Amino acid sequence: MRDGRHYLHQARKSSTLFKTDAVTGNAEPLLDEARLRKALSDPGLDAADPESAALRRFRLSPGEEAILFRHSGDLFLYDLESGTASRLTRSSKREELAEFSPDGRLVSFVRDQDLYIVRIENGLELRLTQDGGGELSNGKLNWLYQEELYGRGNFKGYWWSPDSSHLAFLQLDDSPVPAFTLLDYEPLYPSTRTTRYPKAGDPNPRARIGVVPVSGKEVRWIDNGPADDLLVVRAGWSPDGAAVIFQEQNRIQTRLDLKLYRLSSRSTTTLLREEGPAWIDVLGEPHWLTDGSFLWMSDRTGWRHLYRYRSDGSLIGPVTSGEWNVHELHHHSPESGMIYFTADRDGPGERHLYRSNLNGGPVVRVSREPGTHRSRWNDQGSLYLDTWSDIDTPPRLSVHDATGTLLREIHPSRRENLDRFRLSSPRFLQVSTRDGFVMEAMMILPHDFDPARKYPVLAYVYGGPGLPRVRRRWGGTNHLWHQLMAQEGYLVWVCDNRSASGKGAVSAWPVYRNFGSQELRDLEDGLKWLRERPYVDSDRIGIWGWSFGGYLASFALTHSGGFRIGIAGAPVTDWRLYDTIYTERYMGLPQDNPEGYRKSSVLEAAGDLKGKLLLIHGGLDDNVHLQNTLRLAHRLQEKGKDFQMMIYPRARHGVRDPEQVHHLRSLMTRFILDNL
Repeated sequence: MRDGRHYLHQARKSSTLFKTDAVTGNAEPLLDEARLRKALSDPGLDAADPESAALRRFRLSPGEEAILFRHSGDLFLYDLESGTASRLTRSSKREELAEFSPDGRLVSFVRDQDLYIVRIENGLELRLTQDGGGELSNGKLNWLYQEELYGRGNFKGYWWSPDSSHLAFLQLDDSPVPAFTLLDYEPLYPSTRTTRYPKAGDPNPRARIGVVPVSGKEVRWIDNGPADDLLVVRAGWSPDGAAVIFQEQNRIQTRLDLKLYRLSSRSTTTLLREEGPAWIDVLGEPHWLTDGSFLWMSDRTGWRHLYRYRSDGSLIGPVTSGEWNVHELHHHSPESGMIYFTADRDGPGERHLYRSNLNGGPVVRVSREPGTHRSRWNDQGSLYLDTWSDIDTPPRLSVHDATGTLLREIHPSRRENLDRFRLSSPRFLQVSTRDGFVMEAMMILPHDFDPARKYPVLAYVYGGPGLPRVRRRWGGTNHLWHQLMAQEGYLVWVCDNRSASGKGAVSAWPVYRNFGSQELRDLEDGLKWLRERPYVDSDRIGIWGWSFGGYLASFALTHSGGFRIGIAGAPVTDWRLYDTIYTERYMGLPQDNPEGYRKSSVLEAAGDLKGKLLLIHGGLDDNVHLQNTLRLAHRLQEKGKDFQMMIYPRARHGVRDPEQVHHLRSLMTRFILDNL
């Protein structure tokens, strides 16, 4: 909270919202659902079914005196001190993405793809944009932009100026984008849901940034250049509110421009440009310092580090350097000059909190326990919440001061709850590829491991660029299922190919324009090392993965003879079937790289299937479409290849329904026991 001492807390299964002292743990009720429902029962509010009101999602006002929430499709405000509620909107249409203005006097939201504000003092509502609807959206991101650019689940596409006088927003026009239809077979007569989904090479949505005053006057449009070759990947405001700061990329993401649009002159300036030997990743916003300079994160050396720039975009110099990556910048203290950030300086499988200074001084580790730390700081930089785990220990939540000293444990790890399950502590090791790249690997041995016996191997893979699976952190459901397979007598093997290793962008660049072959070669090198162990049954090697891992598992069974079985969950089976932004970032356009797309395709190699394959997919997957698995099934049938397949109706990209999850894990277990 604003005082830097308290946080809001709601226990699982609790209907009460608490204000908790971070250091002492003393908590006082701030709001409970019974009081909220009583306030909504006021006949003047006309709040349909007050008893259904629930504290699930809400916004705390900037002054922390009220909360904003949605009930029965409309927006309501609840005053925490008086215990009274007021109604802000009254519409048959749904309000989305509601947010307070920085001064707390206005609430913004999106309705029917247009941007609105409502004044809290009198309930006066004002529509700021007029052309939303159909395939045109103002202030709300589409599936493509939230999935691939702004963060999965983040659909908010507008930003308040610091002085609450303007809103900048992203307008997306999906009209050029082909439509894709999903079928739900559960109703008596199947229902359909059509979404705009551009597959590699298709037209992208047209994007542009608008700026509108809260008075509702005319929208100003920032001239971005050719909309067909443009991605607007970030937007926000300068600290003084005089300019919109935004980031643009060309379609294939080989460059990134940080730009500034001044409201007074209506002029745009390019502050800096990132270019490199392959793709450029979006790494967040500039972090503004009190002297007007800013910190910027970049992969330009092949490793992710912080750089300091003057306000005009001229480089002052690097702040961090070395063969390790900065992952998140948390806080800068103007008084001490210290910056705090999360990095993997102590090894690619770990995440720790570090501090340094703006002049590139010594880097000091702040977090103590080996493993993975995630930090959430107060605004003052005096306290942070630390979520820590390692491979054997579920997450623990605790409060620390800026030196890393533990002040209070909020939620222990409950490690004792796992003691009865005979879990094996994984072994971490390193394996070199044929050309000398050092890969990180992890092995889970059976609980009663006997080096004189020979064990079959189950290899788990993801393999997508920059996303390692060998991590010293709690692995959740997959980890526990791998423990089960180890108890069934399998050696579980996880080895990160170089492009997935997280060892800098430089390790991922070799797969540029050619998915599949490099990744498989690295995986085979890891398994070659494993096969040389006397306790490994070289004839019984299985592989499994989901999403990109499903792609690699199916690619392995069609491009290698080294696997007896494979399980491919929600696989991309041809990169021409996946979305533009992700695919073209790594593969380029299909028309410019036809050979790369052909060589990376599982469909093209279906006739070369070796080993037993189990395909799994969600029937309503709106990310990797079921079309991928059905096309592969068709090709395999045409080639006379035997395989198994399971579709989970109504499941999306992941299987979430508890009964279906149980069915899925049972299916996978039986398939492995029967065939490996």
